[in-house]
Amino acid sequence: MQIDVKKAAARISDQVLQTPLFYSKYLSALNKGNVYLKLENEQYTGSFKARGALNKMLSLTKSEKAKGLITASTGNHAQGFARALEITKTKGTIFLPKNVEASKVEALKAYEVKLVFHGSNALSAELYAIKFANTSGQIWISPYNDPEVIAGQGTLALEMTSQLDSIDVVLGCIGGGGMMSGVATWLNQASPKTKIIGCLPENSPEMYLSIKKGEIVFLKTPLPTLSDGSAGGLESDAITFDICKKLIHDYELTSESEIGVAIKYMVDKHHKIIEGAAGVALASFFKRVSELEKKTVVIIICGGNITTQKLKSLL
Repeated sequence: MQIDVKKAAARISDQVLQTPLFYSKYLSALNKGNVYLKLENEQYTGSFKARGALNKMLSLTKSEKAKGLITASTGNHAQGFARALEITKTKGTIFLPKNVEASKVEALKAYEVKLVFHGSNALSAELYAIKFANTSGQIWISPYNDPEVIAGQGTLALEMTSQLDSIDVVLGCIGGGGMMSGVATWLNQASPKTKIIGCLPENSPEMYLSIKKGEIVFLKTPLPTLSDGSAGGLESDAITFDICKKLIHDYELTSESEIGVAIKYMVDKHHKIIEGAAGVALASFFKRVSELEKKTVVIIICGGNITTQKLKSLL
């Protein structure tokens, strides 16, 4: 299995934004070092997910695309998938759980893509969509369990190493692990001294529990979390599990109140709107600030897609 981040960057660079690596004076004062925010909330579709779906679709042959494409997602990957369909002029279907937030459905209606609702959570929608793709002969596009998707997400780390000479620590949220598998794959090559910390909400820490147990863990009744973009569990054959086990150096779990404080902090200090998964990474920095003293730190702000109602309640 090859995850070629450089090839992905060459493939997608003219269709995605090189997002800012934003120096935070406030956060740098806290650790007496240099703290930067990789602002993927300013990416097309409001999240890093625009990268991976596009790289996957651009890697497909004309005959593969002609079969039709299928994915499942609660939001950010769905938007990245829909945008990639538009760019590649391909037909596709998105499976979503029935309880997906209305605002996310509304965002998807801006694209020409078929929406199918199934199940009560992200994993059940995903498993059903995979089965449907296999039966119908259409191409399954995983939100994370695919080398081309992982390579596409890893392009944000390639940008980071071109934007900054030296990085001591990187913090980023982990759900299925696609983003941090890509980030870790690139940093392992380009900046092996960089410590990589995977950040997860306490209410949905599937990857952390899986690494701890040595096998993929499924939560029967996952708790609701502000980090809805990272919630949902892993497929039983997720290639991200082995990548994270090998390349992520440490993990941090954050509570819902800590995530909420982090989201509010970004509005108060930097006047930027971030979603729960990005709040997980920032909250993890706050928990480790003394350990990260005098370090050059990059916090991946993976997206900004939060509902107005949720943001209002936090503020």
